[in-house]
Amino acid sequence: MPRLEAAARAELIVALADLARDAGAEIMKIYESDFDVREKGENDPVTDADVAAEAVILAGLAKLSPEIPVIAEELAAAGKLPPGNPAAWSSFWLVDPLDGTKEFIKKNGEFTVNIALIEDGIPVLGVVYVPAKGTTYAGHGMGTATVRRQGLPPQSIKVRPVPPSGLTVVASRSHRDKETDDYLADLPVDQIISAGSSLKFCLVAEGQADLYPRLGPTMEWDTAAGHAVVLSAGGTVSTFEGAALSYGKPEFRNPKFVVKGG
Repeated sequence: MPRLEAAARAELIVALADLARDAGAEIMKIYESDFDVREKGENDPVTDADVAAEAVILAGLAKLSPEIPVIAEELAAAGKLPPGNPAAWSSFWLVDPLDGTKEFIKKNGEFTVNIALIEDGIPVLGVVYVPAKGTTYAGHGMGTATVRRQGLPPQSIKVRPVPPSGLTVVASRSHRDKETDDYLADLPVDQIISAGSSLKFCLVAEGQADLYPRLGPTMEWDTAAGHAVVLSAGGTVSTFEGAALSYGKPEFRNPKFVVKGG
């Protein structure tokens, strides 16, 4: 598939935001009910909301871009990924229909819908929707990052310079570990805030935090949409060796990485 021009990306991001909100509506129906929790792997819960949201997104993407392969979390869990080598694909979608399932189960509102388009290993556009808050983060290229809060028009967002008081670090609410604390011990940290799901990327993108180190395991669908928003807001996402975090890796597993603002 040819690379999307800027105008096409701007049009597509609107459709993706609508699609994420449709998926979010399905999630909230289940969130407000007595739902069951199943384990698809060790310490890896899944609910009917994950499945329902993914079905909405897959149907929407099939209409928007039937020629682009889709890598989605529940498809992967069911062993139903498209054939071929993603590293060789010019473009593909990465979908996490419900990022932060543990936060969903705890009913703390910190879960997201994530849809991203990858071109040549780079997330070129992405939407992160927060169903419990009606908030949409989106970006489709440098300078295009926005946040749309429920009932309000989209607002432009960008990363901030590190304030003189030091770094505001965002860490995982459910996955923070000693290795992360050891890494932060050598940095000029002013405060540490906790958040679930891909919200951590969005806090850096909108200048509420400066740094998000992730030393624990993640999958590509966990990070791609938030990564696209951060890039669009002027930030970076890199491995601990300094290389840009890329996509289409074996088994879609990410190495340790760090998200930086200004």
